[in-house]
Amino acid sequence: MIDLYPYKIVEEEPFFLLLKRSKGHIYYGQWRMIGGKVESGETYWQAAVRELFEETELKPLKLWTIPSINSFYEHGTDQILHIPAFAADISVSEKVNLNSEHSGFDWFSLEDAITRISWPEQKRLIQLTYSLITSNQILEDWYIDIH
Repeated sequence: MIDLYPYKIVEEEPFFLLLKRSKGHIYYGQWRMIGGKVESGETYWQAAVRELFEETELKPLKLWTIPSINSFYEHGTDQILHIPAFAADISVSEKVNLNSEHSGFDWFSLEDAITRISWPEQKRLIQLTYSLITSNQILEDWYIDIH
């Protein structure tokens, strides 16, 4: 699995894309970032790019690894999951086209995004992403050559 936190910069401030899950889909009614499973033959980062496009038709300007993972226990499968997290810089001119998994979307400030996301680890990761962007502390080694 992967987590992906798309953002765009507006007047030097990051805004995060959250999607509202559609009825009939897991996490119905929740605001979430991009998430999904890695397919056979894919790397984790390739799955992140694919999921972004499948769910929104967006293509990142830049993709980077968030230096942390989303870890939690899933009682239904009795597994401890360790999910790599990525951030995608999106052009302000890009338009979101949702697939059927989602009923809505919006670009949120950090504060508004945190009030909408339910999962504590996702709140932590979006805060970390914001901090790295605004403090200009994204290391070159974290960028992934996607072109």
